[in-house]
Amino acid sequence: MSQPEVAALPIQFSDAAAQKVKTLIAEEENPELKLRVYVTGGGCSGFQYGFTFDEKVNDGDTTIDKEDVTLVIDPMSLQYLIGGIVDYTEGLEGSRFFVNNPNATTTCGCGASFSV
Repeated sequence: MSQPEVAALPIQFSDAAAQKVKTLIAEEENPELKLRVYVTGGGCSGFQYGFTFDEKVNDGDTTIDKEDVTLVIDPMSLQYLIGGIVDYTEGLEGSRFFVNNPNATTTCGCGASFSV
């Protein structure tokens, strides 16, 4: 018996990030919330990552479900994030969501800004 093929995801959603989103949504008491990841112009390297909670999914958005939560990415941002991993960390510098992005040629010290 062969295993069914799993379509390759354009971007990965780490267990740590999914668990944190699940916790934050539970605190907000709104199961409709989804984590939206986006890329905007700006920052010290040309582009910067953004994270927000959103209740809706727009036409053309890519969604990735994990741990009963949904990650949402708009098509314009997705082109800069393909092959990356949305992750979450807690450490001496505080806690934050971040993107491990193989497309970034340079990043800034804070990890929130990049160039391609």
